[in-house]
Amino acid sequence: MQFDNLGQIDWIVLISTLLFIVLYGTYKARGSKNVVDYLKGGNQAKWWTIGLSVMATQASAITFLSTPGQAFHDGMGFVQFYFGLPLAMVVICLVFIPLYHKLKVFTAYEYLETRFDLKTRTLTAILFLIQRGLAAGITIFAPAIILSAVLEWNLVYLNIIIGLLVIIYTVSGGTKAVSVTQKQQMAVIMGGMVLAFLIILNYLPLDISFDKALDIAGSNGKMEILDFSFDFENRYTFWSGIIGGSFLALSYFGTDQSQVQRYLSGRSVRQSQLGMIMNGMLKVPLQFFILLIGVMVFVFYQFNSSPLHFNPAGVKDVMASDYAQDYQDLEDRKREIEAELRIKQIAYAQTEDASEEISLKEAIGLLNREEDSLRGRSRELIKLANPNAETNDKDYVFIHFILNNLPRGLIGLLLAVILSAAMSSTASELNALGSTTAIDLYRRNTPDQTERHYVRASKWFTLLWGIIAIIVASVANLFDNLIQLVNIIGSIFYGNVLGIFLLAFFVKYVKSRATFIAALITQVLVIVVWWIDLMPYLWLNVLGCVLVMGIATLLQVVMPGTRNEKA
Repeated sequence: MQFDNLGQIDWIVLISTLLFIVLYGTYKARGSKNVVDYLKGGNQAKWWTIGLSVMATQASAITFLSTPGQAFHDGMGFVQFYFGLPLAMVVICLVFIPLYHKLKVFTAYEYLETRFDLKTRTLTAILFLIQRGLAAGITIFAPAIILSAVLEWNLVYLNIIIGLLVIIYTVSGGTKAVSVTQKQQMAVIMGGMVLAFLIILNYLPLDISFDKALDIAGSNGKMEILDFSFDFENRYTFWSGIIGGSFLALSYFGTDQSQVQRYLSGRSVRQSQLGMIMNGMLKVPLQFFILLIGVMVFVFYQFNSSPLHFNPAGVKDVMASDYAQDYQDLEDRKREIEAELRIKQIAYAQTEDASEEISLKEAIGLLNREEDSLRGRSRELIKLANPNAETNDKDYVFIHFILNNLPRGLIGLLLAVILSAAMSSTASELNALGSTTAIDLYRRNTPDQTERHYVRASKWFTLLWGIIAIIVASVANLFDNLIQLVNIIGSIFYGNVLGIFLLAFFVKYVKSRATFIAALITQVLVIVVWWIDLMPYLWLNVLGCVLVMGIATLLQVVMPGTRNEKA
């Protein structure tokens, strides 16, 4: 899979789409003269702009690359991760948004100085800068490494190109540029994904209706959406989604400046609230749809050949090693299984005999389990051939389907979807990183400068963070699954920050000194718990929040001199 996968029409669609977004954003947001214009878009955003911007910020390229692959391998259960999000939106609309607008803050962390003190504000801002700075690099790196592997494009050049495209309009136009471009990006993203879904259905055999495709997926365990078990080792259950997911969503949407800045640009409290309600109503169906695309890719490969391993770099390693023949033997057996699967799946689709249907379903299940076993053995061979190789190929499933099965023109559009998603998330992150650095660290310590000075400083800090993100992307390594990596990074920090905000909102008894010390202790403990792998990462959000609130309350009781301390 190289450059010849792309025809001239693909290049035209890809380049023109990306250039339009960059030039449109730069043009529409030109001429910001003060900090309100640059960092809050002049408070002119309407609710649908806020809603789309919030969704585009969260829906990175990782979402559209990793999520279908997650469903291909593990089914629809990952959607439970988002079950807590609508609940979090209600709390944010009732508590966070009115307070932020009332105080007229530029960042979420300004409020913490009002409630606690400067050092607490600075600590939470730094925690945000660390985790979001790393995440910004990952959102560039994720599509870059996958596209470089399947298209044989230079990884470093891709990181630089994606980063520079984002930097151009984010630095020049600030928050307004991010918001206006994200509307175009979401249009490209959703249009491309809907087309991909329809084409997958069209490629299925004539006898296979959508209902029958769902039946085939269900018979192979791909439609098991809800897991009500209390298995702590299972990452994605109803309970981890409702509880851990709620804490993560509260932290992300309520305290992460990359999201807070989206709704701080609203015309009014009402507009900001409607935008967040829109996100709460549409996010779970959107993720369900993206996972369903992955499930339909699985059904498509029940009737068509698929690679034994989807990452071409891993296949290249093993085929150049002493294990090449062993790998070839696995591929030969896989082709035999595919031939049997096609026959039995078509028979299953056509039969009206209940007993024969049960028999065929069992036979199909056995063949799919054997195919999974072959994939597992292929990963072992790749690891033997190259101990440093990444053997998890979930992130390559959807891009392989795109490049090898979609018609000319649509390949370019889907690549534009992936890169647009990377740009939209990265733009929000750089915008927030620049704002937080400029407002919470720079302006707070260098007061009495002109508005134009702070706008220039914000632009320079945004540029600096863009360069840092490119550097992080260039030195990053592929993880188990990229969408999980971003969520793990967030979960390590988010619970602690959320706990600080909840203390500020609801526990007036606890003062600044106790909160600051508790936050430092909590962050160390959460990192240790993650490092020794005591619990699934979603629960780290709950742990961090509970720890910081509990420790701060205890310290407030036992530490001398804190009871009369100014809040």
